[in-house]
Amino acid sequence: MLSNLLKSLSILKKFLLINFIFFTIIGLFTFIYLKNVQPNLIKKKSSNHIEVINNTVDNLTRLKVKFVEDEIRSFLFSTRFLFQNLDRVIFFDHELNLVGDTDTLDLDPRSFTSRLDKIEFEILSEKKTKEVTDKKNIDIGKDSNFSLKDILSEYSKSKNFGIPFTFTQEEFNKFKLITIKNVMFDGKNIGYLAISENANEIKTAIDERKTFILRTALAVGIVILIFSFVLNRYFLKPIKNLVSYTKTIKDKNTEITNIEGLKLRNDELGLLSNSLDDMTLELQKRISHAENFSTDLVHEIRNPLASLKSASEILHDTNDLAQRSKLIDIMSHDVQRIERLITDYSQMLKDEVALSKEKIKKLDIEPIIKSVVDDYNNIYKLKMGIKVYYKNDGKKHYFVNGIENRIEQIIANLLDNAISFSEKNKDVIVKVFKSDDNKVVINVLDEGLGFREKNTERIFKRFYSNRPDKFGEHSGLGLNIVKNLVELHNAAIIASNRIDKRGAKMEIIFPRI
Repeated sequence: MLSNLLKSLSILKKFLLINFIFFTIIGLFTFIYLKNVQPNLIKKKSSNHIEVINNTVDNLTRLKVKFVEDEIRSFLFSTRFLFQNLDRVIFFDHELNLVGDTDTLDLDPRSFTSRLDKIEFEILSEKKTKEVTDKKNIDIGKDSNFSLKDILSEYSKSKNFGIPFTFTQEEFNKFKLITIKNVMFDGKNIGYLAISENANEIKTAIDERKTFILRTALAVGIVILIFSFVLNRYFLKPIKNLVSYTKTIKDKNTEITNIEGLKLRNDELGLLSNSLDDMTLELQKRISHAENFSTDLVHEIRNPLASLKSASEILHDTNDLAQRSKLIDIMSHDVQRIERLITDYSQMLKDEVALSKEKIKKLDIEPIIKSVVDDYNNIYKLKMGIKVYYKNDGKKHYFVNGIENRIEQIIANLLDNAISFSEKNKDVIVKVFKSDDNKVVINVLDEGLGFREKNTERIFKRFYSNRPDKFGEHSGLGLNIVKNLVELHNAAIIASNRIDKRGAKMEIIFPRI
């Protein structure tokens, strides 16, 4: 039940509810503690009273003191040491007549005539404290006004007769503890003994505890309220704004969302806001990229499909063998083109997924480039007579932050592009060197026709239309993939014509480590 309730509440309400529950539990235990602390303190003091009463009764019995004024007065003078730590000790005979009082040491019955305003009863034995409220025992209510004689009278009739009986009296600023007990001799009740002691320290201790608990509860309540305000103002409200931001993005709502204020924070919420905003922008960029890419792919496939459809219709209506052969070549070319587009598009999607899992690390690109150059020499030196050369500026190492297989892909795509524009028996050069500002630079040089475009940035667009003769062998995605991979490494790629001779130059500049 509670878990289901917590699940449906906001963080602030959960925090307040949990604090309220703990606060209630602590308050309940505190109440129980306060209810028990006074009886425990009273019991500790009354045990001393009982000990004094028992000693006094033993002395009275041993000395065979009669409960008359003269003998009790003599007894009090001779055994004053028994009562030196007590405020007052009073003796009554079996008919409840006052026969002795340590306060006055006289027999004036007015020496103990004060009345009790607010009385709380407890029957104390050596092992147990019991509050008396049963009328069959001693019928005295809290608002009753009884003298000590009345209490002794009720005590003599109760079933607790013979057991030490302790009660408290509160009047004005005094808190008194009084214990009474009857005195037996030869099986007969010969009188009563009452001990009265000022126990203001008990009341003070209880009041101090109550005050401390109330102040602590008030302080804790204020702290919880302040913390709740801070929690809501500086944490929960910003989180709520972030949730609203994500919902707006999810629902494709046209409502303007702005978390720029949160992005300026220097704490974890600021980092989260920046990360969330960057992630959202990157996701929107990828969606836009995918939509544009799909549109371009459909457009590129439509052209060879239209050509394929026209060639198939003409092929169906013509009987000229030469023309049929030409149409079949066109159809084969178009099929290759479509196949290449689909293959490269599929590979590009796989590469994007793989890129999200790969880690950039520090590596030396020279052995990577040499490996790719050796592979292409083995293929194209015999096939087309094209020789790929590797050159450097004599440095020992060329370290960059990158992904090894992606750098291989960059070099391979650039060599594919250079060779596709090169004639047979020409050279392609891959040159690595360090610039004056210690950046690693890679140049791929060919001896082809070069670029006719004034703005060479266009060649990096998807499905760029300026293609070599063997159009079906290329999808128009190679240089676009290269540019994306170069930007992944925070590098730059520049396309230009060679100055020393005819041909193109592709230059990649890696950032300095």
